[in-house]
Amino acid sequence: MLAYLVRRLLYAIPILIGVNLITFALFFVVNTPDDMARLQLGVKRVTPEAIQKWKAERGYDKPLLWNAAGQGAARVTDTIFYAKSVRMFAFDFGRADDGRDIAREIRHRMWPSLAIAVPTFVLSLFVTVSFALLLVFFRGTALDIYGTVLCVALMSVSGLFYIIGGQWIVSKVWHWVPISGYAPGFDGVKFLLLPVVISVIGGIGAGSRWYRTIFLEEIGRDYVRTARAKGLTENAVLFRHVLKNGMVPILTGVVVVIPALFMGSLLVESFFGIPGLGSYTIEAIQAQDFAVVRAMVFIGTVLYILGLLLTDVSYTLVDPRVRLK
Repeated sequence: MLAYLVRRLLYAIPILIGVNLITFALFFVVNTPDDMARLQLGVKRVTPEAIQKWKAERGYDKPLLWNAAGQGAARVTDTIFYAKSVRMFAFDFGRADDGRDIAREIRHRMWPSLAIAVPTFVLSLFVTVSFALLLVFFRGTALDIYGTVLCVALMSVSGLFYIIGGQWIVSKVWHWVPISGYAPGFDGVKFLLLPVVISVIGGIGAGSRWYRTIFLEEIGRDYVRTARAKGLTENAVLFRHVLKNGMVPILTGVVVVIPALFMGSLLVESFFGIPGLGSYTIEAIQAQDFAVVRAMVFIGTVLYILGLLLTDVSYTLVDPRVRLK
């Protein structure tokens, strides 16, 4: 087990390096440091001196990948890529183009994102799995048919419809909760109720249909027929056997959500005015702040790799046939 974990962690290093290179290349294909300076300075006719000063203050006056004028190792280290990317492996993200400390912003903004993402994740998993089990229990009946139609209908509606419709009905018409905003501590509950409920409702269709497919596949296997032949009730078969054996593909799908628990929801945080990491990323993209975008992509990659590792380990808990070597 330990050798497997070490090997997977070593695999993460070239992946992180590759992601950094791709992000760096894509960003500077779209914009040069001069373009970034003009955008940040915010004036139509900016002088070349102001551009050079802005680039020098933020370290963008160096070559991108290779410094031909440098000596020895400085040809590699005295570049924008080395200065801006290598430090991230020590989780030193530096400063944003507007001067704010990125690590401080992440520490401050991660809590609003987690306040939305964690309850949404737990409730969504409970609701979708329960609804899928209900449809499988009554498979072939009118409840199963209409439930599947409902799932397809929920999947067909854009997430923006749930957000805008929920804000209009619940906040504008009924005045139950504020339409947007955020407050720390217990006072923030009233601001989080609507985003969490909308996020859960928006995911019921796709999640329930997927879990229903998994459970229907399991319920037709030989071990289920053997359990029924032994006299077990349908409830016992469904919850003690089908649900347990369906956990492996469920865990695979759950790992995709793990980065979102930290990174936040881009749409939800933006529309509800929640100062989380999702809105922070949107603001950085709009401002073309390469430092922030690079940091958020790096964090998302790290979380996804850790999620895959945790998923492999959790397989051994739900499926004794799986052994990590």
